[in-house]
Amino acid sequence: MAGERPRVETRSGVVEGRTESGLAIFRSVPYARAPIGERRWRPPEPESPWAGVRDAGRFGSIAPQRPGLMMRILGMDGAASDEDCLALHLWTPQPSAARRRPVLVWLHGGGFTAGAGSLPVYDGQHLARRGDAVVVTVNYRLGALGFLAWPDASIAPNVGLLDQIAALTWVRQHAERFGGDPDNVTVFGESAGAMSIGALLGAPGAAGLFRRAILQSGAAHNVSTPAAGRRVAEEFGAAVQRPAGAAALRALTVEALLEAQQRVVDESWRTVEGLAFQPVVDGAALPRDPLAAVGAGAARDVSLLIGTNRDEWNLFALPDAKLADLDEAGLRRRLLRNPPRALGDEDPEAVARRAIEVYREQRAARGEALRPRDLWLAMQSDRVFRIPAVRLAERQQRYQPQTHAYLFAWPSPALGGALGACHGLEVPFAFGTTRAAPAQLVGDDPGVERLTLRMQDAWLAFARSGDPGWPAYEPEKRATMVLGRECALESDPMGGERAFWEGRI
Repeated sequence: MAGERPRVETRSGVVEGRTESGLAIFRSVPYARAPIGERRWRPPEPESPWAGVRDAGRFGSIAPQRPGLMMRILGMDGAASDEDCLALHLWTPQPSAARRRPVLVWLHGGGFTAGAGSLPVYDGQHLARRGDAVVVTVNYRLGALGFLAWPDASIAPNVGLLDQIAALTWVRQHAERFGGDPDNVTVFGESAGAMSIGALLGAPGAAGLFRRAILQSGAAHNVSTPAAGRRVAEEFGAAVQRPAGAAALRALTVEALLEAQQRVVDESWRTVEGLAFQPVVDGAALPRDPLAAVGAGAARDVSLLIGTNRDEWNLFALPDAKLADLDEAGLRRRLLRNPPRALGDEDPEAVARRAIEVYREQRAARGEALRPRDLWLAMQSDRVFRIPAVRLAERQQRYQPQTHAYLFAWPSPALGGALGACHGLEVPFAFGTTRAAPAQLVGDDPGVERLTLRMQDAWLAFARSGDPGWPAYEPEKRATMVLGRECALESDPMGGERAFWEGRI
């Protein structure tokens, strides 16, 4: 009944949640000690015990950050932030070991510099209720505080990734107490959350902590080499304008760190490929490139569901003032600055011309827009999101028969349809929180509810059994469920473009 206050004893003490709409909800339950003072940039430590009963009725602080446009759209504006943020939030039909339900653990997106598990769009109640499941969302350290590869050994790299491992460890230890099955944990995430999962697939510390993984618009490509990590650290050291010692860094205010972090993010594109702050191959938490690790069978026991959105890059193109007037020559210049595939001995001009030819031919055959801006958006969507997802699926299916793929194709009506099926749009459908998202972003026709239920049922079926309800992905047919106004199984959607990226056409 509403108003009841369920209690669960954790390893550190009793937490008291709330009963709402038939679910027991526990908010901001700590899974590690506050990473403050000397613990800043150190691996997470188990949370400190407390006496009495800890109130878990309200969301606490989010990780320090400066939310971008998408985070504000999704309802983050105004949330209090603090380094004391290592907490998770749980929704369960019944906090009792009498029932072992599937457990779904969400890792939020935000480019590794923003986001939180407490966003309204990540409300776990709809999934928990529809699937008789336990849903968990996690906060982890972000930006420079979470992913700084500083040369001083007293500052650990990848602490944000280690936070995620600590949270998954906590879930495994406590799942039964909250009505979940510790042997049936599915980790799922979007954007940086999915990229984190791609890294976790190759992280020895995460082995055995989850049985299944759902990656939404992220794969195993977003990791930095040691050299790239060092370059970012050097840029960060210059930006803070303080002595380079670890003690001096730990003495800096959070605001000073965020200011330096923003300067690095704004400038690093000139020197580093990919995101400035992201997991780095450090020889410890990540001994090797995670895609290579998966290709060698590191995640052979993990069932995989992976997919992307048809028009991922349309969201990121909004501030691109030059895009509207992009002509053929401008498109070629962009492709020369950002080659669409590894060149080898190929002539960059020839590869750029071939990319334009292939994308124009393939899109014309499907009746899609052919302006230079449309070709650029499609290439960027493939470069950053779809092709990395394809490559991860290809490697995982060699070892794991329960490897499945999807393509999200619901078009947003926002901005006159300019967003299309853009990055992040699938999240409220998967969570059943389309009403929490801005109405203009998802639309309000009856198809929204139909697709929401279809996606939730697929995600929940996968969490229960490893089968979302359509055939597995394999190189011959590349079965992919297209999730849009109409849902249908397709073989190798946009296969011509995929073949181009493979250097086959």
